Amino acid sequence: MSAAIAAGRAVLGIELGSTRIKACLIDPDDPTVVLAVGSSDWENRFEDRVWTYSLETVWAGLQAAYADLVADVQSRHGVALDTVGAIGVSAMMHGYLAFDGTGELLVPFRTWRNTSTGPAAAELTELFGVNIPLRWSIAHLYQAVLDDEPHVPEVRFITTLAGYVHGRLTGRRVLGVGDASGMFPIDAATKTYDERMLRQFDGLVDGSALNGGLGVAGLLPEVLRAGEAAGELTAEGAALLDPAGALRPGAVFCPPEGDAGTGMVATSSVAPRTGNVSAGTSIFAMVVLERPLESLHHEIDLVTTPAGDPVAMVHCNNGASELAAWVAMFTRFAAASGAPLGADAVFDALFREALDGAPDAGGLLAYNHLAGEPIAGLSEGRPLFVRTPDSTLNLANFMRAQLYGVFGTLALGMRVLAAEGVMLERMFAHGGMFRTAGVAQRFLAGALAAPVSVAETASEGGAWGIAVLAAYTSNSHDLALDAYLRDRVFATAAFETVAPDPADVVGFATYLDRYAAGLAVERAAVASL
Repeated sequence: MSAAIAAGRAVLGIELGSTRIKACLIDPDDPTVVLAVGSSDWENRFEDRVWTYSLETVWAGLQAAYADLVADVQSRHGVALDTVGAIGVSAMMHGYLAFDGTGELLVPFRTWRNTSTGPAAAELTELFGVNIPLRWSIAHLYQAVLDDEPHVPEVRFITTLAGYVHGRLTGRRVLGVGDASGMFPIDAATKTYDERMLRQFDGLVDGSALNGGLGVAGLLPEVLRAGEAAGELTAEGAALLDPAGALRPGAVFCPPEGDAGTGMVATSSVAPRTGNVSAGTSIFAMVVLERPLESLHHEIDLVTTPAGDPVAMVHCNNGASELAAWVAMFTRFAAASGAPLGADAVFDALFREALDGAPDAGGLLAYNHLAGEPIAGLSEGRPLFVRTPDSTLNLANFMRAQLYGVFGTLALGMRVLAAEGVMLERMFAHGGMFRTAGVAQRFLAGALAAPVSVAETASEGGAWGIAVLAAYTSNSHDLALDAYLRDRVFATAAFETVAPDPADVVGFATYLDRYAAGLAVERAAVASL
């Protein structure tokens, strides 16, 4: 393993998540072998009613995560890392990064979490005949046009966070098709932007200040599929990632991807009738389709795998952040009581307590809405814990309600797919909340009424997934992506699969009915607080 690092053949994956930037170095010959990791914490800010990250924090976090990885390589292998064979960059999908002709950012980065694009999304949905979610880049761009924002005449390029970082490191304005599918609709046949819809959009903004009428296609990144080379690390990019100056240029890059695509790769769920759930700050399900959906559904986004195959996505803006806030409070209680516990130990204890809760959480309800939630019809979020006088309030029911709450809005969207007749052979899951074996996984199986599998690599998440895509680009052109994952990456992988407990299925269905009815309380809270 050290020889691969010393020879400059190791593969680097970097993912910018909502709360952590993570770097993962893998063996090029056996991508399941993680050679080293590094990370850096960061957090979005709510400024002028916009969820954002500054570009300065992007690079500070990337440099810190890479430096942490370099230190881990030295500690584990006694090797000074100065080059790698291939690199991949992944990040949160969607949002709005708009640049002028000189490459200067025109307005602060608007992340996926913003829900201020309602008029634009509604008009584009009607025009295109496909659902355009609030967080998609084209919705942000058109909303800026509708609002006559001063920066619109200067827009010459828009991209996602992964596309931005990739561009600075390689000099190329490209994007993986999975991430691109969260910017503008993709044609399933051509696996690039839909030409008809591009023309429709150009007609819609004709006469506006946008781009002088040059056309939206010129504003979007070039679309590439998994396996295609997407540039090389430049000298400027190497210095940007590693200010210490040790990193040499030349590493090949795979197309930059979104966190949804890397989650699919990390769980080997890129073939039809497979799907995965990724749980973090947000939570979303990706289901690879065998056939087109019969109807337009506002709860369902149509995106693609990194290979360009159609996917139904149920995306929820709110995931495990509210759960983590409650765990932090219990962690502080343990310290205040004189018996301090680490956060991981508190998570484990509380999760296991939830197993003793009533199947329907004893009549308790937990809403995890820190931000707006389109599927639930919420423009803003108000986290709530609600019970009636005859509910059974105890720790086990409380924690089960909190875990159910993470899956609540997701389950509403999955009901829509079930009504469409979409079939699943197995659902894969990844994210930190699945590290406590047999708890969140079991409850998710009950929520979906389907088996849920977790792989040993699940905790490595998207940084590992994009590293696998980089390895695929560098040495596996003879295999389709699904075959590469099945035969070379996951051939001997261990999966723990949990079948749905019938009592959990019935209990969660009862909880979800109550949850759906109680959304009126959420809406009242948004209006009143």
